[in-house]
Amino acid sequence: MKADKSLYLKWVDGCLSDDRESQRQLYKTFHGKMLSICMRYAKDRDEAKDILQDGFIKVFQSLGKFNREGSLEGWIRRIVVNTAIDRIRKDKRSAVMSNSEDLLDEGIQDEVIVEDERMNLDMKDVITAMQDLSPGYKAVFNLYVMEDMTHKEIAEQLGISEGTSKSNLAKAKLNLRKTLLENINK
Repeated sequence: MKADKSLYLKWVDGCLSDDRESQRQLYKTFHGKMLSICMRYAKDRDEAKDILQDGFIKVFQSLGKFNREGSLEGWIRRIVVNTAIDRIRKDKRSAVMSNSEDLLDEGIQDEVIVEDERMNLDMKDVITAMQDLSPGYKAVFNLYVMEDMTHKEIAEQLGISEGTSKSNLAKAKLNLRKTLLENINK
């Protein structure tokens, strides 16, 4: 069921009045899409669910700030993505954030994974391969490819240099391609 904007706004008003049914409807409507976003940033489904839960807590706490002019889904998405980024920052001590730009110096182009005629993959295969990336590579890849952010924006979000962002993206693409090719050849 696709709800219209007036129904979404009714739920927002209900949530602001602590109406549990409105909260349930809002969560139920956006849960699936937001979980798939969390899966791109998390190492597994359990971590994705934790990020989603934290994200929705922030959504419900911040609903009074929703300006009602833009897309509610887009507003929720931004909160969920920021929650995932916050988790990455928090776990940064275990993340491998490379400062080397060796791969860029070797001429690796800023392209999405090189196509191969053997690669007949569905999105589930790609998501599974993405979950095997280190947290740093995964974060940069998601923000650049999925969220369409620039390296400057990524660097600001993650507290890294633009060069590190570019290097991590290149390495993420190489690792993804390697993993996907290995899975095809099995």
